[in-house]
Amino acid sequence: MDSIFWVKTFLNGFEEGDKSAVEECLDKFGGLVWSLARRMCPNTDDAEDAVQEIFIDVWKNAARFDEVQASEATFIAMIARRRLIDRLRKNQRQPNVDSFEDILVEPSKNSNEMMQTSIEAKQAAEALKHLRPEQRQILQLSIVQGFSHQEIANALDMPLGTVKTHARRGILQVREVLGLESSGMAKEVKA
Repeated sequence: MDSIFWVKTFLNGFEEGDKSAVEECLDKFGGLVWSLARRMCPNTDDAEDAVQEIFIDVWKNAARFDEVQASEATFIAMIARRRLIDRLRKNQRQPNVDSFEDILVEPSKNSNEMMQTSIEAKQAAEALKHLRPEQRQILQLSIVQGFSHQEIANALDMPLGTVKTHARRGILQVREVLGLESSGMAKEVKA
């Protein structure tokens, strides 16, 4: 089925309630959209919601499809990526608030945990200062930004093996600076 015919069938199928057009779209692009959603969403429930929103956006924007500019898969992946980025940004803007019960029941425990986390974060930040600049940059992209090794390699125009080596050596050096190797905590903290 050629692209323009598929898009028109898809649009008409949705408008007319044709289940076969919807099923064909889901069969053809469901795996692509699901893999993107699982990679960018924190849990399965959020990914399922995102997939539904993405296919609704595909339906709303199907008339904009131009086979001269992109393939069907690229068109759908672009819509999926934009929707998923919007969801991530929305989730990041929402404040992280404890439940009302947690605040009332265990306020001292929460403040103790927060203080301990703050101390550990400060120690880790200090340990990062002891790394070589490229190791520090790679670990920051990985830990803070959530980049994969491949994404870091692409962003820094470095070979993938070099990125992995810098990350591994950086983590080992941070462990050493923090004294995790000698205290037996190295087994608890995995790279």
